[in-house]
Amino acid sequence: MGKLEAGSTLERLRNRYRLVVMNDDTYEEVVTFRLSRLSVYIALSTIFVLLVGLTVALIVFTPVKYYIPGYGNVKMDREYRQLKYMTDSLARQVNYQNQYIDGLRRVMGGDVDLKLDTTLLQVPGEEISND
Repeated sequence: MGKLEAGSTLERLRNRYRLVVMNDDTYEEVVTFRLSRLSVYIALSTIFVLLVGLTVALIVFTPVKYYIPGYGNVKMDREYRQLKYMTDSLARQVNYQNQYIDGLRRVMGGDVDLKLDTTLLQVPGEEISND
């Protein structure tokens, strides 16, 4: 097999071809295109670049970018974190208050079963005087 030369490759890219679209029933030529491999390559590359450019522009210049994971406004992220911390602390505070109110309710209702440990009490002894 022979080596391809740079000149022959460039010539093959520039060779002209004809693309004919014909009516199948009447064999009438509807459209005729004169193309080369180079022009098809350039056309497809241009279409690809335009589609990529339009997609990037759509993402960058519209609110669609906020649907991309990890992309967002730094200010909104900071506010979200502050609201989350505040919500957590408020939920914890409400839990503490509910426990306190429940304890008060049991004490006021007499439902508390208190077991006093009197073994640790230091009761002063009676002084016996020898008179």
